[in-house]
Amino acid sequence: MVAFVKWFISSLNASYSRRVPKGEWEKKPYNPVLGEQYMMKWGDVAGCGETDVLVEQVSHHPPITGFYITNKQNGISLNGHTGQKTRFSGTSLLVDQVGQSVVTLHNRNNERYMFSCPSVTVNGIWYAAPYVELAGTSYIQSTSGLYCTIEYSARGWVTGAKNRFKCYVRRNGENPKNYICKMEGQWSGKSTITQHGAKHSEPFLDVAQLTPAPMIVKDISEQGEMESRKIWQKVSEAIRANDSTLAGVEKSKLENQKREEKAAREAAGQTWEPNYFSWNAEEPTVVELQHKLTEEVKNKYSPATSGNWVFKGAL
Repeated sequence: MVAFVKWFISSLNASYSRRVPKGEWEKKPYNPVLGEQYMMKWGDVAGCGETDVLVEQVSHHPPITGFYITNKQNGISLNGHTGQKTRFSGTSLLVDQVGQSVVTLHNRNNERYMFSCPSVTVNGIWYAAPYVELAGTSYIQSTSGLYCTIEYSARGWVTGAKNRFKCYVRRNGENPKNYICKMEGQWSGKSTITQHGAKHSEPFLDVAQLTPAPMIVKDISEQGEMESRKIWQKVSEAIRANDSTLAGVEKSKLENQKREEKAAREAAGQTWEPNYFSWNAEEPTVVELQHKLTEEVKNKYSPATSGNWVFKGAL
């Protein structure tokens, strides 16, 4: 569980901090079209082997993304989905990430870890300098009988460090005060770990010392028609050329095409189905781990569903 938390915290930095070049602000993302796909590999680092990534937009309204990530050399797979519920609060945009993911350690008797994602707060919108902070609580529940609560806090108005988190590892069925260990610090920087009852903490993670795996993506000429870079190629080229008018025209063409396809399906009485994922409303592992977690944290954890978008060709 400690190793899993270390990976999870490092993934937060990669997802919400490191991807934004220093000195720049968040950019408005493309709005994925139904069935859009993204495929790539993370290259080998320190003999860990390649990691394959497959992502598909399985719903447009509401927006939901299914994903499957696997490292066959080490017998690890991740299958999950995420959707967004967005609202404004004052001058900030609040994004609740709905969904759950399951990591399976196939070489450890299929030991599984279910986790939820934190909420995202986008600040600085009104003065054209948007930046992301994490908020709320995310949870990890393992089939091994351990669970975690990870609480996020933002920088204070006057003082305080940004991107802070505090994580407690506990055993199911025991008094929550008797936690095993506590990790805390900055998910975008350094953090420490303290064993229960210990007077001193030890270094836990310094994301600046990590070596990012190289991204391996096929050339656009080798990609399928539904892959992200192929779908958005003309829009991206116009943006890189600083031609906002052409970018808008190409974006409208794509959106109108997708509306026409939707209308044609409805007229023919056809239901669209994802290529790579299928919805299981009562996915057994999710049901089991949600039940374990709910018994511990009660009404603090209230997932929208007990299902998952399951990859059809899972390891």
